[in-house]
Amino acid sequence: MRALIAAPETADGFRLADVPEPVPRPGQALVEVRHASVNFGEVRYLGFQPAGGVLGFDAAGYVVQPAEDGTGPAEGARVAALGAGAWAQRAAFDTGSLAVVPDGLDLAQAAALPLVGITALRTLRAAGSVLGRRVLVTGAAGGVGRLAVQLARLGGAHVIASVGSAPRTEGLAALGAHEVVVGLEHIDQPVDVVLENVGGEHLTTAWRLLKPGGSLQSIGWASGEPAVFPPNSIFALGPARTLQSFGDASHPGPDLADLLALAAAGTLEVQVGWQDSWGHIADAITALLGRQVSGKAVIDID
Repeated sequence: MRALIAAPETADGFRLADVPEPVPRPGQALVEVRHASVNFGEVRYLGFQPAGGVLGFDAAGYVVQPAEDGTGPAEGARVAALGAGAWAQRAAFDTGSLAVVPDGLDLAQAAALPLVGITALRTLRAAGSVLGRRVLVTGAAGGVGRLAVQLARLGGAHVIASVGSAPRTEGLAALGAHEVVVGLEHIDQPVDVVLENVGGEHLTTAWRLLKPGGSLQSIGWASGEPAVFPPNSIFALGPARTLQSFGDASHPGPDLADLLALAAAGTLEVQVGWQDSWGHIADAITALLGRQVSGKAVIDID
């Protein structure tokens, strides 16, 4: 079969190649991939992936071989998946990482949801109830940010969406943001929760905006810059503020099913800002690294 594999010896860091067919384990289903999403973090670190490994983590398609142990969706089911090896014609996924795509939801949209959706949902959950609380989402124009804005609004929060430039503000108010700002300089009231996607100076500034007892969820580091906390800046009177990392994408199936149901009902909008053949993935990478994609980039496995 054909797949996009890591090629750190090349200028691009990847290439399209013939690779062996995946052999599913008893608890895995074989999926014919029709669409896969391209995440910022994946393309930023392409040159560091083990040579020859099949790239990608988000996929949507059809089950062509159900799991041998009887778990998971049946043959022919439309599914979305979160797991390694997604940028290929076929991939084997643990059944606990699969969810059936509801009728009426486009498979390309389903492919855009797994990694960013699980990240937004689980970081909000880790912060506790957001009902009536002020939630700041940094890097809000990206895939995680756009979903986090919507989920926080659904949870009853007052949502502040922060982006890096004026063109990136487009559409965020319609998604549910009560305030849309460029940078963090004009936020003049403390916040209860921060979903932080930028890192560097943004992270330290967001920490200063956090109320006593507040929670900062460090999700991404799009800036690539170090975060330097001045002496004593961690100390604050009152209930402890917390800074938590995120990396738990284990057993995503049930959460992914909930997210797909929200998307199918129209409650959650999955925005695809770039979509084309996987033969043009270099264009998607350029657009992502240049901050030219609003939402997600999706490749069609044609």
